Amino acid sequence: MFVVMVTPECAPVAKVGGLGDVVQGLANELAIRGNPVEIILPKYDCMRYDRIWGLTKSYGDLSVPYFDRQIHCDVYFGLVDDLKCFFIDPHSEHNFFNRGLFYGHNDDVTRFAFFCRAALEFMLKANKHPEIVHCHDWQTGLVPVLLYEMYKHVGMTHPRVCYTLHNLGHQGITGEHILRQVGLNPGHLITHDRLRDDSRGNAVNLVKGGIVYSNFVTTVSPRYAWEIQYTGLGMGLQHTLRTHSQKLGGVLNGLDYKVWNPEIDSHIPCRYTIETIENKYKNKEALRDRLWLRHGFMPLAAVVSRLDRQKGVELMRHAIFYCLGNGCQVVLLGSSPDAAINNDFLWLKHRLNENPDCHLEVGYNEDLAHLVYPGADVIIVPSAYEPCGLTQMIAMKYGTIPIVRNTGGLADTVFDADHSDRPYHERNGYSFNDYNNQGLESALRRAIGLWHLYPQYFRELMCNAMRYEYSWKDPGTHYLNIYNYIKEP
Repeated sequence: MFVVMVTPECAPVAKVGGLGDVVQGLANELAIRGNPVEIILPKYDCMRYDRIWGLTKSYGDLSVPYFDRQIHCDVYFGLVDDLKCFFIDPHSEHNFFNRGLFYGHNDDVTRFAFFCRAALEFMLKANKHPEIVHCHDWQTGLVPVLLYEMYKHVGMTHPRVCYTLHNLGHQGITGEHILRQVGLNPGHLITHDRLRDDSRGNAVNLVKGGIVYSNFVTTVSPRYAWEIQYTGLGMGLQHTLRTHSQKLGGVLNGLDYKVWNPEIDSHIPCRYTIETIENKYKNKEALRDRLWLRHGFMPLAAVVSRLDRQKGVELMRHAIFYCLGNGCQVVLLGSSPDAAINNDFLWLKHRLNENPDCHLEVGYNEDLAHLVYPGADVIIVPSAYEPCGLTQMIAMKYGTIPIVRNTGGLADTVFDADHSDRPYHERNGYSFNDYNNQGLESALRRAIGLWHLYPQYFRELMCNAMRYEYSWKDPGTHYLNIYNYIKEP
């Protein structure tokens, strides 16, 4: 089955968060199973060009409508870890993708609306006829709208659209000008059953457009699929999602075990398996040496995260002091797009600089992350909401016990050691329900207590966690089933 993914990210060349990992992991899984996969991305100036093999101009005469004029684009082709990728490079005074950042500009909606039109124009002019166009997040919400309102009338009658919502915290709320920009009729589309935002008057909601016009909508975990329909996590789109619930489903993200696996991880001093799990502690000693933490008989808790409200930044801060006050070392690795949050943690780092049981690394270092996962005993993921989450999956593969809030993909993957209704050998961590300090403390207290008082049971929990399989194998099957369900008969 020929699949084209239209996406703002693909790891490792263009990655801001989990979206990039998902595109790479799913595309690899589909390709391994014999399905032709192509990926269309913007040609950002800040990509990892060292990870693109054979980048060459493959199409040099692509004119893309922009309001009442045309913008000329080149399209480049290159291989990213054997994945076929096309990069759209517009030549315009707007400099859409030469900003030094992937997102975060005032005209992001304009930039990605242009990308949607350019991606379809390229498929049309290059005579590509995929059976499935798989779009990702708000940045590509206009692709299914354009396909069914415009491009099916000029020959693109074949493709069906799967649209994946990675995080409804971002929806592409804008004005009617964005529709005129890409050549669509605002009067025809700004209605309650199409693109008009459910709660903001005459605003245009790009994610709503993607939901309404796609053939199937997925989220990145089953629990999140329920939450966005029936709780405030739908961020205003609950009605639209329930209206289209017959074509909505949750597929848990997978994890690339070629990258995150203690059996083969080249970044860590000592590799290990369940059978040699005692070697994990050599990595704990190496982590302490690297970060100048004291050696002693105590558990080590870690946070590896983007530092923002969604990820539970207030609870992370509280966890640092709770752990230090309860016989537990702490390592934090993360940064924030919000300067105020970064500065707060830099101040905290300065305050705790002399503490031999604490190290805060404000920034992101992939090499250090590979040492933190096997070096920690527990990892704290206190998200306010979490569509899927990869942190807890990575931690479990390394035998590091996740302590999570019971939401979204965290609830789908972490089963409480004390309170889960699963048999003991299937329990793999600790969870808490209430988003407050007391909830977090209840889970931390139980985890730290088990480590100190019942080390044999803690080790069994580590082995339980390592046995879980969260590769792309099952998600790949689910997506192929969805593709087969919606493809043209």
